[in-house]
Amino acid sequence: MTGSPRAAALARLLDPDSLVLFDGAMGTMLYSKGVFINQCYDELNLRSPDLIREVHRGYVKAGAEVLETNSFGANRVKLAQFGMSAQTRELNRRAAELAREAADEGHDVLVAGAVGPLGVRLEPYGPTSVAEAREIFREQMEGLREGGADLFILETFGDLHEIEQAIAAAREVDASMPVVAQMTIGVDGLTPYGATPEDVARALERFGADVLGLNCSVGPQTILEAIERMAPLTTRKISAQPNAGMPRDVGGRSMYMASPEYTASYARHLVHAGAKVLGGCCGTTPEHIHAMSEGIRPLSPRFARTAAATAVTVGAVPVLRERRREPEVAAYPLETRSRWGAKLAAGTFVSSVEIVPPRGVDASRMLGDVMRLKVAGVDAVNVPDGPRAQSRMGALLTSLLIEQQVGIETVTHYACRDRNLLGMLSDLLGAAAVGLRNLLLITGDPPKMGPYPSATAVFDIDSIGLTNLVHNLNHGRDPGDNPIGAPTRFVVGVGVNPAPIDLEHELKRFAWKVEAGAEFAVTQPVFDASQLEHFLRRTEGARVPIVAGIWPLVSVRNAEFLANEVPGVSVPDAVITRMRKASDRSKEHAIAEGIAIAREMLERVQGAVQGVQVSAPFGKVELALEVFGDAIAPDTVPRTPLPSAAPSVAS
Repeated sequence: MTGSPRAAALARLLDPDSLVLFDGAMGTMLYSKGVFINQCYDELNLRSPDLIREVHRGYVKAGAEVLETNSFGANRVKLAQFGMSAQTRELNRRAAELAREAADEGHDVLVAGAVGPLGVRLEPYGPTSVAEAREIFREQMEGLREGGADLFILETFGDLHEIEQAIAAAREVDASMPVVAQMTIGVDGLTPYGATPEDVARALERFGADVLGLNCSVGPQTILEAIERMAPLTTRKISAQPNAGMPRDVGGRSMYMASPEYTASYARHLVHAGAKVLGGCCGTTPEHIHAMSEGIRPLSPRFARTAAATAVTVGAVPVLRERRREPEVAAYPLETRSRWGAKLAAGTFVSSVEIVPPRGVDASRMLGDVMRLKVAGVDAVNVPDGPRAQSRMGALLTSLLIEQQVGIETVTHYACRDRNLLGMLSDLLGAAAVGLRNLLLITGDPPKMGPYPSATAVFDIDSIGLTNLVHNLNHGRDPGDNPIGAPTRFVVGVGVNPAPIDLEHELKRFAWKVEAGAEFAVTQPVFDASQLEHFLRRTEGARVPIVAGIWPLVSVRNAEFLANEVPGVSVPDAVITRMRKASDRSKEHAIAEGIAIAREMLERVQGAVQGVQVSAPFGKVELALEVFGDAIAPDTVPRTPLPSAAPSVAS
């Protein structure tokens, strides 16, 4: 392609002083032509190619110099929702071919292979590894290259960690193809993970993008403000592709109200702010692109730089020096964060009882039961967070009630099910402020298990991602790596299942949790000590302190329910047989047998673990206390607050 019009167009794209105009929205145009949003838009490359060509041709006529392929969601993860993951390569190849056909009808028009985020969380905040993500991106990009794409455009990414893998995949597919990398921001000017425009500029340049910028989510004004902050901090060409304003509900349909004239006026402002690659995202049409084309052609803007970055000279080349990143704050020592943490740090055996928060607002009975546990000498009370998707008093506020009114520490379960990332961050900062210290981080049971099966589950991140988040808070950083001031003092716990169906998968997830920052783990109820012992052997030398879950059964029905309807719990046939025989005699015999089985488990595992969590079935704390017997001593010595310890700053 050397010496060809396309080669010249690519040179203009990379020329720091040349303006380049991309096209506008594909999805908006397809929707306006009657394609409903519940369909797979990427499939239209095969099913309705004429429709896709028509949209591309409209943008060529409007003056677009670069066409983006109809492939934003054409990765195997998103296509799997439509049963089309096996057609990933074909769909992307065809997307590029259709854009190429329309581009060749214009003058020096390039084709950009459009790649969007995978729609899943990457490690350390999700289960998808960076290697898996890079391979998924690579598969999509190989199809786009085969179809004739001239460059790649990575757009609408919210996670800098994910776009780094997309850029790396693009380089592996064809290092000579330019890469335009664009993040998305909200009305607050931050990415969904809290990164600032300055963070975006520095990171995308560091990752090796040829052109870097922003697109989608917000209108031209917010994008303009962000571009003004990014421009002084990078030597790379900057792109801006805003929406046509913010969507409004009009007769039940989302409409973008910014006119072509308004968009064109902001295009001129964007150029003066430092953007040299322009285009449109959601809500923009060929009319918007035509107006932008007419508006920016006469411009020959200066590319101003301000003192926001320090300019130095290496030889004759001006280089921008990044602002120095603040050093990471060291976490408070484990033994200073809570009494529970102090015992874990010292290797002392810990005892806890899991209670169930009340269904309503009256917590008096629960508080009375918890007082009995304190008097008996139990170290902490475990407070579950909507177990089995039941509607009960929230775990955080229940824990606060217990600690304030009873004076015993809690181990607060915190689930990912009900809150998005921002909600969880807000909750955790509040929990730290009111003095809650011990957390058990879990993914959470899906709503379909509970009385409200149609309730929406969030699962923005899973327990591994949440562990990373809390670990970062303990080091004074939020998920966007921004300082939060004083670090939190959480003792970070996770759940683990020693008797899963797929042990290798569970071992892998447990290792990831430990790597993410877990400091102790509580097991699912143990009814077969040999399974726990096998798990401990497999994790020897690579685990945190283990607290074994113990559940006193009360009937054979209780045993069968746990065995068959509670995920992650394994009840051996021998235990069910014992409970059946006891239940046949009487209810009292069944309860006594259940306590005997629980005591056997406690005695068997006591020397192999660092603590136990005994459940109080149906809220009956007396049964939990019977299981302990003489294993705990009454709390006769007044407890004094732990001394505070100021964290040091790591160099």
